[in-house]
Amino acid sequence: MAQRVLVTGGAGFIGSHQVEALLERGYDVCALDSLTMGMRDWVNAKAEFIEGDIRDLEACKRAVRGCTGIIHLAAMSRSAASLDSVEICTSNNIVGTQNILIAAKEEGVKKVVYAGSSTYYGNQKPPQNEDMAPEFLNFYGLSKYVGEEYCRLYDKMYNVPTNVMRYFNVYGPRLSGEGAYALVMSIFLRQKKAGLPLTIHGEGSQTRDFIHVRDVARANICALETELHGRTYNVGSGVAISVKDLADRISKDQIHEARRAGDADVTLADISRIKTELGWSPEISFDQGMEELIAAQADQGAVQYAGS
Repeated sequence: MAQRVLVTGGAGFIGSHQVEALLERGYDVCALDSLTMGMRDWVNAKAEFIEGDIRDLEACKRAVRGCTGIIHLAAMSRSAASLDSVEICTSNNIVGTQNILIAAKEEGVKKVVYAGSSTYYGNQKPPQNEDMAPEFLNFYGLSKYVGEEYCRLYDKMYNVPTNVMRYFNVYGPRLSGEGAYALVMSIFLRQKKAGLPLTIHGEGSQTRDFIHVRDVARANICALETELHGRTYNVGSGVAISVKDLADRISKDQIHEARRAGDADVTLADISRIKTELGWSPEISFDQGMEELIAAQADQGAVQYAGS
């Protein structure tokens, strides 16, 4: 019988790709999602879907029942939004993670993979490695780090094996293109499709480490299947792309506005640990990923992605 894995946030941007990757690997998969940001249609029909909120402990316990592994992706995500929604950030990213870990302990889950964030590093000198001390620029980064610490203590105190994955700038199909949750790449693509100038905050000198969502899903499976636990891994490409360079690839019609509060100047992952310990390396280049997104935009007539 195939092992059963729960994906929280399984109807979201990363989560729906994670469900597909696990199914391809031969797992029995359950997706838990509140559908606040996720889309039910994104969940592969071969997976079981449970509509529920990670802030509800009983919903977490129901979803975890029978699972040997959990990939915990559900979160209030994106940095800028957290400055205006501290309470939502805390309840989702801290209390929600606590609930998943309580359920994992009771069920005897063999591995929890936790979605951390590169916002942990703030504006520290690149490349950023897992042993650096934290530097928080917003409440999102702080809340995700607190979730990391819950995972480490559950691993140490309660024998719930966990691994923390610090994602850098994840992109790919189904990426959010609307509102406070939109990544700069999807905003630019949406603006171009609408015939609008691309809006660059500041000079565009900020650099980002973009990593494709399917590479992220594969990294999570590596962390799930390894015997190692209590470890933290950067999940990035190890390549920095400036916001201005990204904009230039999409359209030369650009305007500049003031920098946003809580934005990092640079994100750039040191991925030597995950390469050495898990044997993982990114397989999808930035150029390949951009071509895929632009082609998807052309096919659909507009970027209509949403993320969780």
